[in-house]
Amino acid sequence: MAKLAPRDLAQVLGKLPKQNFSQDVLVGYETSDDAGVFKLNEETALVQTVDFFTPVADEPEIYGRIAAVNSLNDIYAMGGTPLTALSIVCYPQKGDWEVLGEILEGGQKALNEENVVVLGGHSVDDREIKFGYSVTGVINPKNIIKNSGAKSGDILILTKPIGTGVINTAIKFENASESATNAALKTMTKSAQEASKIMQEIGVNSCTDITGFGLLGHAFEMAKASCVTLKIESENVPLLPDVLKLIEQKMLTRGDKNNREYVGETIKFHRNITKEMQSALFDPQTAGGLLISLDENKAERFLNEVADAKIIGTVRTFKKVLIEVK
Repeated sequence: MAKLAPRDLAQVLGKLPKQNFSQDVLVGYETSDDAGVFKLNEETALVQTVDFFTPVADEPEIYGRIAAVNSLNDIYAMGGTPLTALSIVCYPQKGDWEVLGEILEGGQKALNEENVVVLGGHSVDDREIKFGYSVTGVINPKNIIKNSGAKSGDILILTKPIGTGVINTAIKFENASESATNAALKTMTKSAQEASKIMQEIGVNSCTDITGFGLLGHAFEMAKASCVTLKIESENVPLLPDVLKLIEQKMLTRGDKNNREYVGETIKFHRNITKEMQSALFDPQTAGGLLISLDENKAERFLNEVADAKIIGTVRTFKKVLIEVK
């Protein structure tokens, strides 16, 4: 299941009236952040998000776990602590109930491992299976990490390799190798909890979760919100196994086209960037990594303490384009 095209969605959201009745909305739909934030008092705010999607794994329990991790990561990207979750279930009335039980169990286990309790949920009869969670957490209003704080001179760090969209497409066509499949499942079931913890301890300027809009789509949102240019070194972007080869075989999702249209002319690719690499950078991710912008003197500690984290670029003063890919 692909997300609605971001450009189309932005046109709809842009026409909604501004909600002026509450001054306690600290982050809302007007921005492109990963979660909404509502202030309760001077020390506590709620952080809320929701996400669900069609199966991305053959094993029901793994699918449930990935759905949980994907939802939690939005809270972690904001620097919040998730507390509760509500499940969203779309399932055929005549489906195998044992399979649904395994999906729910996988998600619940993943949430409980991070001290998040499932309070309940909602289900509908649907021929196409979809599953996910609405998650609520808390954060100090003074410590919210937004996608709008990237500063010139910052280092850009990505905490997970990309390519899950391509590999999941290849799995559907039975064209994915065992190593690529296993690597994709491993990264999709890895929580951002530890990366978020370190991010909060050392202090960072900006962060966003890499999901359906791909690395470049979410980088575009960070650059636009921060009024800077992100310079990305393509050779330093970590890729999952076989991604470029699978792209050559046209294992792409609709998100490739949608994300390109969303970014539009705000990006510059240097001549050495192949079409395959461009598609990898636009590839929609499920439970992807965090893209973090932080001071250069803090980068080494983050890299030492967060496994798989890689420096993929720098932040520069805005010049003509929002993203430059070399």
